[in-house]
Amino acid sequence: MRLALYQPDIPQNTGTMLRMAACLNVAVDIIEPCGFVLNDKRMKRSGMDYLDQTELHRHNSWEAFNAARDNKPDNQSLSGRLVLLSTKAETNYTDFKFSPDDILMVGRESAGVPEDVHNSVDARVLIPMAEGVRSLNIAVSAAMVLGEALRQTNGFPSVTKP
Repeated sequence: MRLALYQPDIPQNTGTMLRMAACLNVAVDIIEPCGFVLNDKRMKRSGMDYLDQTELHRHNSWEAFNAARDNKPDNQSLSGRLVLLSTKAETNYTDFKFSPDDILMVGRESAGVPEDVHNSVDARVLIPMAEGVRSLNIAVSAAMVLGEALRQTNGFPSVTKP
C-alpha cells in the first residue's frame, strides 16, 4: 500500500500525512510541483521527527510518476492500481475492495486533480458526507481511506511494545 500526494498545497497537511505514513509503514509518493518548498518548516513541525522514518519518493511531475509506474519490472512497488479519493467518485470507499499493492492518491487541497488525471486513474472512491458540506480536510480523508484499505488487506504494521 502506498499514498500518493498530487501537487500538495499545504505543508501542514503534507507533514501530517507523512507522519501518518511513517506510523503505518506506508510509502509516500509526492507528485510535484508542490505549492510550498518541500522542506518547509511548517511541514517539519507537523511531521515532527517522523519524517526521517517515512519512505518518501519525489516525482517532479505527473508524467515522471507515471513513468515510474510504467517501469514495473524495476519498481514493483508502483505496480498497483491507482485509486483516487474524489468528491466526483460514485463508489463509497467502504464498498471498494482494496488490494495490498494499491496506491491511494489525494489531489491538491485547492483544486483536486485535473480532468486528465481524474480520467487516467484505475478507480475512484468517495467519502460520503452530509448534504451542504464541501469536503473534509485532505489529511483526514487520507487517514480514513488508508485505514479502511489497511483493515481490508490486513496491512497494519505489527504492534511492538517498548
